[in-house]
Amino acid sequence: MSDNKLQLAKREVTGKKLKKLRQQGQIPSVVYGGDKDPILTTSPYNITEKVLLNAGYHSPIDLDIDGTNQMALVKDVDIDPIKRLIRNVQFQAISADEVVEATTPIDIVNFELSEAHKLKLAFLQVLEEIDVKAKPADLPSSLELDAGKLISAEDVLTISDLNLPKGVELADKELDPETTIVTVYDPAIEAAQREAEAKAAAEAAAGLPAGSGAASAAGAIACAVCAGFGDDPPAASPAGTSPGFPAGFALPSRSVSPYARQ
Repeated sequence: MSDNKLQLAKREVTGKKLKKLRQQGQIPSVVYGGDKDPILTTSPYNITEKVLLNAGYHSPIDLDIDGTNQMALVKDVDIDPIKRLIRNVQFQAISADEVVEATTPIDIVNFELSEAHKLKLAFLQVLEEIDVKAKPADLPSSLELDAGKLISAEDVLTISDLNLPKGVELADKELDPETTIVTVYDPAIEAAQREAEAKAAAEAAAGLPAGSGAASAAGAIACAVCAGFGDDPPAASPAGTSPGFPAGFALPSRSVSPYARQ
């Protein structure tokens, strides 16, 4: 039995009439899968959003459809691109004894204990979630990736560094185990490089001879290195934020909303 529960009511309303349903604070949805026909459903917006944020794409939800119990996973959430509100939800009906696929967030842990952190380096997470398969009871809410062994700039952590829980395996068997999840970088040097590039662009726009700012640009980078990198950088600089819909549930763009699948 899942910790996530949601009551759905069957609906007859479809097409353009769904606009009125949404104005009444309801989210239209559909439950499909197994050997049954798809079931058109609806549920209150606020309650549904709370359950979706908690469950993400990786945790089962116990649905109550007009008194009939059905376990399901969230397969898709449609978001209004202007209002940033949920428009529709698709649930996939599943059973407790079948192996299912789910998108699971990757959490980076222990970076603050690494030598890289002591050197005032930061990390960029380039892969925030991954598809796994397992029985519903074994689906993890997230996968932890230990960053405590990172030492220097350009160190990386890959898929091969993930420790999968018992009963869980990657959905894509052909996925390259050397696919990068995390890479380490020096924020001070990158900041100096950006400053140098901005200055060169400004000089070009002003019609100054090309390269006139090269010496000062190189000096800025060297200064950043010699100064010990300045203030502490952020502990991490992920490619977006992970969610509201716990990373695995990415409904529009993570940088804008917790609802963004990337």
